Formats: sequence, C-alpha cells, structure tokens
Amino acid sequence: MKPTRREFGASALVGLAPKTDRKTEGGFVFESQERGHLLRDHARMAAPRERVKVPVVIVGGGVAGLSAAWRMDKRGFHNFVLLEMEQQAGGNARSGQNEISAYPWAAHYLPVPDKNETLVRELCEELGLLQDGVWSERWLCHSPQERLFLHGRWQDSIEPSIGLTTDDARQFKHFEERIAEFHASGAFRIPMEEGMAKSTDRERQLDRVTMGEWMRREGLYSPYLKWFIDYSTRDDYGTHAEDISAWAGLHYFAARAPEDKGPLTWPEGNGWIVKKLLAKLGKYVRTGSMVYKIQPAGRRWEILTEKTLYESDFVIYAAPTFLASWLIDPAPPRWPIDSAPWLTANLTLDRWPANKGLEYAWDNVIYNSPALGYVIATHQSVAMHRPETVWTFYWALADGNAADQRRILLGGDWNWWKEKIFADLERAHPDIRQCVKRMDIFRIGHAMPRPLPGTIFHPERQRRAKPAGSLVYANCDLSSLSLFEEAQYRGVKAAEHVLRLVG
Repeated sequence: MKPTRREFGASALVGLAPKTDRKTEGGFVFESQERGHLLRDHARMAAPRERVKVPVVIVGGGVAGLSAAWRMDKRGFHNFVLLEMEQQAGGNARSGQNEISAYPWAAHYLPVPDKNETLVRELCEELGLLQDGVWSERWLCHSPQERLFLHGRWQDSIEPSIGLTTDDARQFKHFEERIAEFHASGAFRIPMEEGMAKSTDRERQLDRVTMGEWMRREGLYSPYLKWFIDYSTRDDYGTHAEDISAWAGLHYFAARAPEDKGPLTWPEGNGWIVKKLLAKLGKYVRTGSMVYKIQPAGRRWEILTEKTLYESDFVIYAAPTFLASWLIDPAPPRWPIDSAPWLTANLTLDRWPANKGLEYAWDNVIYNSPALGYVIATHQSVAMHRPETVWTFYWALADGNAADQRRILLGGDWNWWKEKIFADLERAHPDIRQCVKRMDIFRIGHAMPRPLPGTIFHPERQRRAKPAGSLVYANCDLSSLSLFEEAQYRGVKAAEHVLRLVG
C-alpha cells in the first residue's frame, strides 16, 4: 500500500520529536525520474543545436554499453561515441565517496568467474585481478564474508543453521542435491545463452511455473529453506520466489561452480571496475546526453539528444530495453519483461552499533526482514580499525505489482524512508539511530528485469537477444538476469556484430 497521510505525519514526528535521537542528515541522490517520465510521456524536447556524423553510437553507459565500448576499442575501432543520460556513467555499478570511504550505489561484487566465463576472465586479467591463473588476494572478499541475524544473534553464513529440525536439514540436503543435478546438466550456465542451447524440454518447462510451485512439487516446505530461497530471488531479481520463473530461480543456484571461492569486491563495489574502464574509455563517453529519439534517415540512423543530433550507420542500444518503444521510431513490439523497483541507502556511521554474536561481516542479513541487509564498505580496508564506517543498505520492493511498488518507492519522502530503514536495522542493532550521522538514499524505479514465468523462453526476448541489422540491442535485460557477466556478454556480442558489419 502507499504510505498514508497518518504514516507520513507519524514519521515526521518521529524524526523531530525524540530528544534522545541524534539528528541524521541526508537526502535523495540521482533523482532523474522526471526526465525519464518525459520520455514515457513523449514530451516535446528541445531541438538539437548541432549535427555530428559518427559511424557508431552506443546508447546507454551502464556495464553493457561500457563493455561494447571496451570491445570495439580493444579491437582497434575508435570511431564511435557512447551517450549516457546521467552525469555519471556506470548504471547500477555507480559508486560514491565521502571522507571515510568509497561505497557502492548498487552492484557491490563480482563472483569469481569459472574457466568457461572467458569474457569476464579476459577483463579480470586486463584489470590485474587475475595473473597467471591466480586471483588477487587483495580483492577477494576478506573474512568473515557473510552472516545472518537469527533467533536474536548473528550466525555465520546467510544459510540458516540455528534452530533447524532434522526435517529442515533433510530438505536443505535434498535442495542441494537437486541443484547439483541441474548444475551437472550444463543447461544453467553464465552466460545463460550457452546453457539454453543445451536445455531439454523438461528444463524448458521450468520456465512455465514459479519457483514456489517447483518447491512444493519437490516437497520443500521448511520455513528456513523457503526464506533462504526467497531472499536469494529478491536479492538478484527483486522478486519473491512465489512469483519468479522456476528456471530463473534455479539458475541463481545452479549456474555457478559450488567450489567458487569469491567473490571479488571493493569498497565502492563494481564502481571500481567502472572507474578502470572509464580511465581508458572516457574519451568516447558523453554524459548528460539523454537520447529522446532514434529514427531512420535513409540507410542511416539519427540519434537525437537535447544538444546534438548524431548521424550514424550503426546503433548499439544498451539502455534498458523497455525504453526502446518510447525512443525508437517506428516503435518495436512492446518489451514483455517487467522490471523491479529498488532502494539503496548509504549510511555514514561515526561509531559501530552494539553487536551480539558473530563479529561484523562484509554482508549482513536479517532473517525475515522485508529488506536485504547491508554490506560494509570499509570491510576490505587494510588500515587500522577506525570508529567510522559506511554501510550500504538494500531493499527490493518485491511485494505485489511492480508498478504499485514504484508508486510507493516514489511516494515516500526521505524522512519516511529513513524511518523505515532505521526500523528494519533496529531488529539487530537497537542503538543504530545513535550511530548514524548521515543517510543518503537512491531510489531506482526500474532496477533490474523480473524474470516471471514465460520470460526466459519468450519469443520476443529470444529475437532481440540475437544481434541483427544496423540497430542492435545490448542491455543485460536481454538475458532477463541482472548480472555483470550478462551485461558484459550482451555488450560484447553487440559490438562484435557491428564490427563485422563495419568490416
């Protein structure tokens, strides 16, 4: 439900009245929803003042767009530009910095890629993360990696282990055995297209039911296991297990090698990778360049921004695919994949809250919370212990219809969301309000694709996922999986297609 007038009033009073609470500074960041809604509403835009001819234009500066630029630059093709609406490239891999630490605004780690993930390993070698087959210990997540607040104290690992019955443990074991079978089948891979080519009809049928339905068929009803699986699907897809495609839900667990020793992480999360890429590719990037129309002009394309009209032979469309029907003329078929709303907050603390149980970890999750917990930006620091730290808090608005959840996301003011976040963290840290001096909140209306049943094998998704013609799609939502590896794969494949046509 939307926040009521009474809730707004109560939250305002909570923020002002208690004399024991310290004042918390902060506000919203990256508030660009109004500009995006101009595109949705087909608002009249300023006519471009200049015309520029360039053979290739990349639309969108997230990981997919940057990966397309990385591939073309590495192959020796330099006659292109990348257009990004925001003032900072990186999309969901953007980051920030304050006097204490750098911190992520969304994506905060990279799973250690196995030997089959050649593109990611190629990039990791280039960035110095992988040398002679050895991963840099500096950027492998330090211990302890993760913990769960359960039954009043912190336990090691996010998988529940305290208070399980014999039947709970049996169901966890059965689930692990089924995941091992799916992993061995080769149908669940990263990038996902490589696995889909090996899918049998039985595995394709998994896209027709929800993860919740599959669990009931398997006799998996343990509340601890159901919470663990639901947390995982909310974490990667912003969607409950009861709503997600079973194929997508199983891919989360079965696509990666069980002996994976990662992840790789940095204080600023995947913003570290973006900074490295921009150091090399920044000369091609035009930030603050919102594309509002892409239209054919004879055998070429015109890409219109408020300042410049770009005339190009090829377009790599790496922006979110659902925007294509608003930007491209003539409009392509409606994109069949919904997207999940998301909220991220960075909390600056000048002292650490009280803690019960296991010591602080990099990733910290509260059992049965509607949110997803927090990661600690200073966890990777090799400096002496400091009283100050930065926590990045995550909340996927997964309850019900995504459009309704977006209204809630944008309907609550900063103080209302601040109180929601504090109330959630107080479950594990009763004194959290006395520790936080600043809270900045990032509201993402369309954070990631939601692979609902029928999404993975939808004909329109499969059609756009295959590069063709002089306008080619490249966003990670072509995979319907919001993963760094999928965004990189889509960007690189689009670039290679264009390079073949350029000759």
